[in-house]
Amino acid sequence: MDRKDNTVIWAILACLLWSTVYAGVKIGLQYDSPLHFAGLRFIISGIMILPFTVRPAAFVSMVSQHGKLILWVLLLQILTNYILFYYGMNLVPGALGAVIVGSQPLITALVAAWMHEDDKLTRRKMITIFLGISGVILISAGRQALRIGSITELLGVVMILGANIATATSNVMVSVRSRGINPFVLNSTTFFTGGIIIFLLSIPLEGTYRGPKPSEYWLVLAWLAFVSAFAFSIWYKLLQRPRVKVSELNLWKFIIPVVGAVLSWILVPGEKPEWLTIAGMVIITSSLIGFYKNGKKLAVRSGTSS
Repeated sequence: MDRKDNTVIWAILACLLWSTVYAGVKIGLQYDSPLHFAGLRFIISGIMILPFTVRPAAFVSMVSQHGKLILWVLLLQILTNYILFYYGMNLVPGALGAVIVGSQPLITALVAAWMHEDDKLTRRKMITIFLGISGVILISAGRQALRIGSITELLGVVMILGANIATATSNVMVSVRSRGINPFVLNSTTFFTGGIIIFLLSIPLEGTYRGPKPSEYWLVLAWLAFVSAFAFSIWYKLLQRPRVKVSELNLWKFIIPVVGAVLSWILVPGEKPEWLTIAGMVIITSSLIGFYKNGKKLAVRSGTSS
């Protein structure tokens, strides 16, 4: 198995984990406020990763050498992205939130083309993005998730789009500037520090009394912390690979709404397959398989492997 095959497998695994986030966040927000919940999640996530980083001296050295990158990732990926994401998800139905996040591959492709000279928009890439977004629209139409019923929900949509832009910019910066820093160190530092900041912000903005929490809340919190720790560590490692392009890696995020719909059929009472949803799944899956297979053919013709 070559490195490109390995990259695809790890990317799909990360996206499968992320596909569980939307339902988890909606469950957690039934019992907690957005910033307090997010802060706790990221503090726990940062602690989870810490044992898998490096020795203390090497840890301090990496943080010192790459302080500027860590600060940017902290600002964009953790603070801006997740504050907007949690508040946005609190304002919109879970299915609608998943659909808006589903536009992330397009936003990432545009940001990458603007910031990175070696990651330009190609015809093959744009066809895949177009088909992917078409599939997301069909999935959302089948699940009746496209309706925006109020100004509040519209504000939530704008917040989630802003979160998409922040995380796309962070992805490009990690890809371009993170050589030499262990991805676990980058992830642990940004999540723990960001979690502390978000948690402290929650005190004046959301108050301190939370009341008792059911076991469901703690299980969801632990799962979401694990997803952040594991999936982002995988993702940062993939972004560091020399021949991995940010826009192409993010195409695999189109599978997130597909898996999210399947999970809804399994877990949510009353949810059942619709023809539009199934058609959207087929389009997304076919476009990703076509993109990957065509990429392998082009690599063989040019005599290279990536």
